Amino acid sequence: MPLAAIDANQWRALAERAVEPNGYYLPGWALAVNAFASGRTDQSTLVARDCRSQNGNARLIGLMPFMPMARAYKIPLPAFVTAEPYGTLCTPLLDPDMTHDAARELMRQARDAGAHALVLRDVSLDGAVMQAFGEVLRQDGLRSRVLKSHLRACLDATRDCDDMLREALGAKKLKELRRQRHRLAEHGAVKFEVARTSSGVATALETFLSLEASGWKGMRRTALIQDDGDARFIRRAAPALAESGQCEVVTLTVDDTAIAAAIVLRHQDRAFYFKLGIDERFAKFSPGVQLTLDLTRHLCDDPAIATADSTASADHPMINPIWRGRFAIGDVLIPLRRNDPMVWLIQAALIVRGATERIGRRAIHLVRGKRRSG
Repeated sequence: MPLAAIDANQWRALAERAVEPNGYYLPGWALAVNAFASGRTDQSTLVARDCRSQNGNARLIGLMPFMPMARAYKIPLPAFVTAEPYGTLCTPLLDPDMTHDAARELMRQARDAGAHALVLRDVSLDGAVMQAFGEVLRQDGLRSRVLKSHLRACLDATRDCDDMLREALGAKKLKELRRQRHRLAEHGAVKFEVARTSSGVATALETFLSLEASGWKGMRRTALIQDDGDARFIRRAAPALAESGQCEVVTLTVDDTAIAAAIVLRHQDRAFYFKLGIDERFAKFSPGVQLTLDLTRHLCDDPAIATADSTASADHPMINPIWRGRFAIGDVLIPLRRNDPMVWLIQAALIVRGATERIGRRAIHLVRGKRRSG
């Protein structure tokens, strides 16, 4: 089924009660990605409905945006891969009261459509969704296979912020950051601002987009504003989610000049740290770190937020020392048939692809290192 064909009200109702939050699969976000974001449009979705419903409008209990493996990885094999929603989390939405039924129905739909496997990429390995899929697989005499995994930084926002930061950074590092803050204040009043309304987010978003494009992402041509489709997506998604309190843009200013800004999504009791942009002219004051410290206090002070997902890569040099919580995230292969040789072929192809990517990344790092040393 096309993603755009899902009833938005039913989708929102499922998201509100989903057993595991995922801000990137909220309809306001995913539909904007599907409509505009380069390389991510025209996605399909598997849906599960409550078969016990007695009316023609059966309740939605599961939703998984996907694309064929041939499109996701350029590998022409019969598997469906969770759609990458312009955010490094692809956890399907499952009803908390019918997690097993929802997982089983999503698997059945994929199988009936000709898929031999599902590839759930960037999912929480120990979360409730993977537990549901794991139980269904065990009942059917099958098992999932983790293709790759890593630990990702997260924030326990229920803790006292000052205690947590002292434990994470230590007295010496905090003293250095305070010194930088004082030096920054010599240039003007330092303010941390949070845009929450739709109009406020729309305005603050333009500040973020300019900052992001002014730094290294702009030099690499990967900033959102440098692609027309990506710019249209984020300009649609952020204000739309702000209307329901599910998006904020936080900004650090000095004498009314923005030096750092970030987009933060909110879903249920979890926040998602999407992207950060900084003014490189203030790099010696660590504006990204300073904004993240303020954001940490902001989230810890909010009783509605229990955790925050950094959505960052493994060993991220900025966020990992500050947010010391960790959770396992990875790509998981889910077979849909017993003793299916095609599943082994799909797994082998993905392993080879992953190894090739790692070799490519190492080569790029070596070339960049030689350029810097030269």
